[in-house]
Amino acid sequence: MTEQTAGRIPAPDPDDNRRQVLYWRLLARLFDPEEQAALESASLAVVEDIGLPAALLDPGTSVDSVVQRHPELAAEFDGLMAPEPEEDGTRDRAAEVRRAALASKVLLNVFAPLPGTVTAEQLARWQSDAGWLERALGCRPGELRGGRGGVNRAGAGGGVSPTGTGVGGPTPDLGRLIPEIGPELGSIEAGLVKRMHLREVLADPQLAARLTPSMSLIEQLLRDKNNLSGVALANAKALIRRYVDEVTEVLRTQVEKATVGELDRSVPPKRVFRNLDLDRTIWKNLTNWDPEEERLYVDRLYYRHTSRKTTPQRLIVVVDQSGSMVDSMVNCTILASIFAGLPKVDVHLIAYDTQALDLTPWAHDPFETLLRTKLGGGTDGTVAMALAQPKIAEPRNTVVVWISDFYEWRTHELFESMAAIHRSGAKFIPVGSVTSSGRGSVNPWFREKFKDLGTPVISGHIKKLVHELKTFLT
Repeated sequence: MTEQTAGRIPAPDPDDNRRQVLYWRLLARLFDPEEQAALESASLAVVEDIGLPAALLDPGTSVDSVVQRHPELAAEFDGLMAPEPEEDGTRDRAAEVRRAALASKVLLNVFAPLPGTVTAEQLARWQSDAGWLERALGCRPGELRGGRGGVNRAGAGGGVSPTGTGVGGPTPDLGRLIPEIGPELGSIEAGLVKRMHLREVLADPQLAARLTPSMSLIEQLLRDKNNLSGVALANAKALIRRYVDEVTEVLRTQVEKATVGELDRSVPPKRVFRNLDLDRTIWKNLTNWDPEEERLYVDRLYYRHTSRKTTPQRLIVVVDQSGSMVDSMVNCTILASIFAGLPKVDVHLIAYDTQALDLTPWAHDPFETLLRTKLGGGTDGTVAMALAQPKIAEPRNTVVVWISDFYEWRTHELFESMAAIHRSGAKFIPVGSVTSSGRGSVNPWFREKFKDLGTPVISGHIKKLVHELKTFLT
């Protein structure tokens, strides 16, 4: 080999080697819980060499514990894996190694399988670690798993993160992966909840206090509520109430300001000081300006119109309460209760499987509504339609929101009834899913029929439904 040829071969970068060691160890532990001695010792040497604590390599140590012992690391976890543009095309390989160590910790704690029966403490620790993963992705804790909402900074667009993940290349755009991560987190959490002896945990106030309410946990509680009693039932209700209150607070901030109608100029403005339109008053009286005295003589005051047109609106929410629609059932029940508390909005709530239940008397209280639901069973939307149609008194002032995966028994009969509602002048909004992640399948036959009807199915984040309802009710 000539010297010229040899000069073309770049020397191996030690930081690239360190990063690869950390990621190979991560992959090995994800697919096989048994330690690989060589990878473990090499990773320990890397972590100690870059000044990070050895606890990052311990799968049994939560991220919370690491941060409590080393609070200076908390800021490094925030946005750790969120997409961000490279400033000048250069790479800080030493920083990539550090990020690889921190990212490996979060990923291993969240995605490494837990064997055997899951305890309340293990579930709480996993939920906490999942929250750190969401923060590392640029989201708020709980956002991807369902529930509490927030601003998804990472999912908004492109960009390439300079955090290296392999043989010399930067991390791919996680913005496109984040929508897929949420459902997977929810699936893992649901599996952990199912492997708990939940009834025994609920019967012990100390163990129950360790549980953090989540969509997966709420689903299990709603399914099992008829088998609980005494202390266990009281603890289950407390967890449902906590979750409902948290989600309600998030959704209320999205819904507020939704009922501000147009100004009604046919109603004279109230002649009070707080309504005085000072700018207009000055402008209209400029002809009365006396240049000698340098005074403006006002012969008429102008006031702002504050009365608004508020036509009473009827909102009819029909929710499929079969097993595949639990997330949507919880979210839409809470959303209906928020709109029920707004002036000039008359909310009706119907839940159905093979039978329909009119929950309107409890529409203002999602907690009481959920306790009256019975999850599971088949699906027959015609029984719900029989309750919904008589409620449409003034079609032009009515919106019908129908939440289902639309895998129905009497498909043609149900669709014709829905098309009739649309043709009557009422606003008909078919919704395939209103979850935190947007995951959910919709019967393709119904999807195409609704598209041809001009009322395409909404499937995705509950914010989409909030936007549609705000547009109609304002």
